[in-house]
Amino acid sequence: MLLKNYKTIFLQALSSLYDEKEIESFFFLTLEKLHQKKRINLALQPDLTMDEVQLTQWETVLAELKTYKPIQYILGETEFYGLPFLVNENVLIPRPETEELVELIVSNEIKGKREKRKVKILDIGTGSGCIPISLKKNLPSAEVFAIDVSVNALEVAQKNAEINGVEVTFVKADILQVDDLTKLITCNSQLATSLDIIVSNPPYVRNLEKAEINPNVLEYEPHLALFVEDNDALLFYRKITELAKKHLAENGKLYFEINQYLGKETVALVESYGFKNVQLRKDIYGNDRMISADYS
Repeated sequence: MLLKNYKTIFLQALSSLYDEKEIESFFFLTLEKLHQKKRINLALQPDLTMDEVQLTQWETVLAELKTYKPIQYILGETEFYGLPFLVNENVLIPRPETEELVELIVSNEIKGKREKRKVKILDIGTGSGCIPISLKKNLPSAEVFAIDVSVNALEVAQKNAEINGVEVTFVKADILQVDDLTKLITCNSQLATSLDIIVSNPPYVRNLEKAEINPNVLEYEPHLALFVEDNDALLFYRKITELAKKHLAENGKLYFEINQYLGKETVALVESYGFKNVQLRKDIYGNDRMISADYS
């Protein structure tokens, strides 16, 4: 079958479930995965065909998309900050908003001219490893650590570090049960008493917000990494800020991705622990999404 003809079938089959632009993105992501071809190849080679095996693969993708399974999980991969990442149901799919958090850290380090020295960075709740791996790739002199409670997530993160050719130290721990990071992390045989950067994109979606969540997220992405109880939505931010106050070096930085509805509350929490220059930043969609704070 001609691929251009199957594209018409593909778009029609999903037209009642997704908008046209999204369906096109699914089609071209699948085209690249199954045929190693891009949009331009299909335009320049309208006679491109698929065999029966490939048609079966396409039909499998189509069937799973009809159940709202995320295309990233179907294909087993995605791109984040220009880098390739494996993903499965054990990790959240990296978002563009989180890319903005990485960009903020990288740009601040370059502006502060610290990117050429061995800053110590800890990512808490690492999931796929997208944050620490991207930071290590762009700040190669940094020593980077990452924590997650899920063994399965850490297996994915370790594979992603290998794929991207970077060294990140991954540690299994429930951050809510950690009182002293020095028991988890060592740096060249020196206890990690002074971290330069702590960053986290912890669970922050309240149960009351589940009605806003798309089925592809609610039914497939790990709830452990998404949701917190309504009556203590800042649980992880409070715990991580406590640890940051204890373990950040002088002039250290704390970075969070946050719940867009709790920006002011999260700023107030961080300020209550004595952090200075606490800045609330919006994402590309105009939502409160990031906080940066200085420790001195």
